[in-house]
Parts: sequence; structure tokens; C-alpha cells
Amino acid sequence: MTTNKRGDLLQSVWDFFCSLKLSISLLICLATTSIIGTVIPQGPQQEYLQQIGPTKLKLYSALGFFDMYHSWWFILLLYLLTVNIIACSVKRLPRVWKIIAEPNLVLDGTLEKSLSLTHDFKMSGDDLALKDKMVAFLKAEFATPVMTEADGVYHLFAQKTPYCRLGVYVVHASIIIIFIGAMIGSMFGYKAFVNIVEGSDTSTVYNPRTGNPIDLGFAVRCEKFSVSFYDTGAPKEFKSILTVLEKGEPVPGYVSIPIVVNSPLTYKGITFYQSSYGPAGVYHFSVTPRKGGAPVHIDARQGERVQMPDGGYMQVLEAVPDVSPFMPQMSGAAAKIEAASPGAVPQQFIVFKNYPRFDEQRGGNLIIAFEGMEEKNFTGLQVAKDPGVWVVWLGCTLMVIGICMAFFLSHKRIWIRVAHKKVTMGGTASKNPAGFQLLFDELVEKLKKI
Repeated sequence: MTTNKRGDLLQSVWDFFCSLKLSISLLICLATTSIIGTVIPQGPQQEYLQQIGPTKLKLYSALGFFDMYHSWWFILLLYLLTVNIIACSVKRLPRVWKIIAEPNLVLDGTLEKSLSLTHDFKMSGDDLALKDKMVAFLKAEFATPVMTEADGVYHLFAQKTPYCRLGVYVVHASIIIIFIGAMIGSMFGYKAFVNIVEGSDTSTVYNPRTGNPIDLGFAVRCEKFSVSFYDTGAPKEFKSILTVLEKGEPVPGYVSIPIVVNSPLTYKGITFYQSSYGPAGVYHFSVTPRKGGAPVHIDARQGERVQMPDGGYMQVLEAVPDVSPFMPQMSGAAAKIEAASPGAVPQQFIVFKNYPRFDEQRGGNLIIAFEGMEEKNFTGLQVAKDPGVWVVWLGCTLMVIGICMAFFLSHKRIWIRVAHKKVTMGGTASKNPAGFQLLFDELVEKLKKI
């Protein structure tokens, strides 16, 4: 009794994974979750986080919506679909393979009744001669037949493209191979981001999920960045000129390579995509103690805190090359900065290049003069390494082959029986029965003229 219950349970589990309903349900779930991953920015991105409330943020984070394609439940769906595909193939493949490898060679009464297309007619000559004529006829008009003699009756069987029946299983295999390639890419690859200022280089990128640095093993330098705009002010095209460096030296063939959106640079299996850009100017200041002393030159970037001679800090909040549109009484470059001495309350104020003594009026311990600015941009690059991409391409190629086999080829079969000067022909096709009927009728007409 226990053995029977265990067998029934195993059979129920097997039938569950072989179910077409399971396949459809899993595909619907994957399609739905893919839509979610398209609607909700993956990352997450700060602009999107500011638009949703704390409740949604907690819910989306708990469900893994911000990194959905690496979430445990999405991976589980892929595993279940893979098991479902394998189970369906294992259950149905032996029957299909038997049709291909062990076809019914004898046109007996049972087979004749099951065929949708049959035709018989009397022909002159003895059965042996008729058999030879039928062999030559099928070989010339259809395919080389297999001859079987049973009880003095000659049976001929010919077929075309029998292996097209395996097309659906080639598609199944391709899906599994694509999943394997995706898993390899997920486990051993990465997608990272990096910002490179014009004229500088980096050998490190950062994982957006964890923030951990990733060493490239080589360096990439942004030689120049340019951007063009539409009349509306929207960016039309932004382009980076990149050079790959090995041990500080440019790599031949990878010097000053332009990349734009949808035209990346690939080196050693790592691909650099143009993703974003922004200002990254360098601002020059001189800081002089009010009580006297030599001025100290300080270079800073926007948003960067730099240390002051008295141990405090200074940060550039904003800068413009010409302040006159905003302050008609002033001219030249200007920078809005925030500065604070140790233990003091931070102050925000403006310094002007054309008025180096303007900050003396502020009354701080240090006098800050703005010496000028170098207008530069940074290029934002998405960096991707996917060692499973060739496995995915193999799966895609197999999928195309399988789809062509499954939808554009048909397994056509013809039987001929020769008995007592009577010829009986029957046929069937796995697809396009209307087209096969035209072929069958054409063969019948040609056979009558022999």
C-alpha cells in the first residue's frame, strides 16, 4: 500500500511537470514580471525613489523589484520552466523518435484506413515488374523508397524531411541553452557604471547593487567628450573618445575610439556603453590668511569638499563662466562656494574672478580669490562583462533552426502496395495537408501515365 502511494505521488509530480498548463502559467508569469522590470527602473535610480512613498519603497525592495532579474523568485521561475521543458521533452520525444527511426513500412489494412489520402488502380504487368516501376517512380518523383515483401505482397515506403519533427525539441534545447548562458553571465559577469572626467583615466568600475569596486585589469581614458543639442535644447548625441591603456601605455588599435549610444567599445570581453554625461569642471582658487602669509592654490571640482589651510573645508556649489546675465553690475566668471573653518558655522558666498579682493569684505579668517575655471565634462559609461553571451548566441541560433524545422518543413510519407496487379498508394504529411494533397494528386496523375 505504501509503495503504491509513493508511486502515485511520484507519478503526480511527473505529470505536474509535464503539464502544458504549467508551461503556459510559467510563461505568463515570466512575461508579467518582465513588464514589471521594464516599468520599474532597475538599480534603483534616485530620481525614481523620490517619486514613490516609503511604503512602496519597502514593498518593492522586499520583492526585489529594483533588481528583479537577479531576484530569487525570478530565478526560480526560470528553473521551473527549464524542468518543465525537459520533462515535456523526455515524455514526448520517444514517441516522435519512433515515428522517425522505426516507421511503419507495411501498408496493411489498419494503416490504410488511418490515412486521409489513398488511391488504388489496376495496372498491366506482373507484380514484380510493377514493383520495379514503382521503385523507379518514387525515386524519380519523391524519394528513394524502402521495399518490404510480406506474403507475396510488395510494400514500398518513402519519406521526406522526417527530422523536422524534432524541430520543437531543438527549440526546447535552445531555450535551455539560453537560460544556461544567462546564468553564466549572471554568476561570472557583471554590469557596472563609472564616470570618467575628460583627460583622466580609470581602471576601476563600481557594482551598482553593492557599490563594490571592480578592477578591470586595464585602464580606460576619456580623451574628449562632446554633446550636440536639438533646437529645443534636448541632447541630440553625446560622444566619448576613449583610449585603452595597458601598464600606462595605449593599446594599438584601441586609441581614440569614438563611442556613442548603441555603438560601444569592447576590449577583453568587457564592453563600454555610452550612458550619461555631466559637468565636471576644475575650479582654481587662491586662499590667503587674513593675518598675512603666502597664498595657497587650491583646485576643486563641483560638489567636492577640499581641505583649507586652517583645517576647514571649501566646496564649490555652482559656477558660471560669465555672471553678467545674473548680476549686470558684475562681469566675468564667478563661483558660489560653501566654506567653514573648524568649529564654525558653514557660510555660502560668491567669489568673482575679475574682483579678486571682493571676499575681503566677508570678514573671515581666510580670503578666497577665484582664479578661473576649466570647463570639462564627465562621461558616464555602463560597463558590462558577460562570459555567457556566446552561449546565448548559440541558443538563439539553435532556436532559429528549430523554428524553421518546426514551422516551414513537413514530414511527408508515401506508401505503395503492389498485390495482384493492383497498386494502392497512400500518404500523409505532418503539416500543410492542403499542400500535400496537391502533391499527392500530382503523383497519382503521373502514376496513371506509366
